[in-house]
Amino acid sequence: MSTNVLRTADGWWVVRGDRAVPVETKAVTTAELLADRAAVQEAAVSGEPGTPVADLVALSPVTTPCRVVAQMVNYRSHARDSGFTGDIPPAFFRKASGSVSGPGEAVVRPAHVKFLDYEIELGLVMGAPLPINTVVEERDLPSYVAGLVITNDISAREVQLTKTQFYESKSYPTFTPTGPHLTLLEPADFARLLDLRLRLSVNGELRQDRTLADMIVRPAQALTLLARFQTLDAGDLLLTGTPGGTALKAPPKAVEKIGSLLPPAVKWKAFFKSQAKNPHYLHTGDVITATIATPDGHIDLGEQRTPVAAAN
Repeated sequence: MSTNVLRTADGWWVVRGDRAVPVETKAVTTAELLADRAAVQEAAVSGEPGTPVADLVALSPVTTPCRVVAQMVNYRSHARDSGFTGDIPPAFFRKASGSVSGPGEAVVRPAHVKFLDYEIELGLVMGAPLPINTVVEERDLPSYVAGLVITNDISAREVQLTKTQFYESKSYPTFTPTGPHLTLLEPADFARLLDLRLRLSVNGELRQDRTLADMIVRPAQALTLLARFQTLDAGDLLLTGTPGGTALKAPPKAVEKIGSLLPPAVKWKAFFKSQAKNPHYLHTGDVITATIATPDGHIDLGEQRTPVAAAN
């Protein structure tokens, strides 16, 4: 059975229903906590009544600095929205770990960003080092992945598209809301990964809703491909892609062909003029709600609820 762990300014907690029991550990970082699973287990079976979860202010259960790596176009529904056809080559990019924020912290839209987008993603939290050239089979996942978190790969689309700059467009502070729970898995839980359903709503309107069965490159293969050039350590975070339903979608083929004939500056000016009519981009005052769980609740990563705020 999976175990949900919460982090606050006061330390780590095991969540049991609507109450939380403190973990007696000296761990400060996520990696240190993962090395002290005995303390987590003791809290999980403790007879303490605990503290109401509603009284706690959750921080990101993934501590920083750490490596934050993300997969690009990794759901079939997102590939369709993005105008891709045929085989999609696996691709990765990095995000600054300074973008990681808490599950209730406001997403801050920089003043120069007009087209702010959401991307719910399942985050894999590493529990052990992943050396270069490691080959990870499905049966090996419990040896490398300790747990799961909800993440939201917030994106400044005009920066991403006009500069072809993923790192900047997705790395501003608060652009990776993470948590509330670090869901620690038992080996048998990994067989349920494809049952996990990702759901994201904005102001109560459902925008994204898919299971991991829609995923193109699944976690074991992703780690194998990543290990060709990137090491990971315990506490590092891999975002595994987003389903369809983001605000950004590829233009119709005819429009795309016409756009390819225009100078870049003219093309992007026309594109974003049309995007300005799209009501799905995030605005100040919006509230993003994200959940990831199996239908029966056997694995439940909790609910992330983040408001959108303007930069001061």
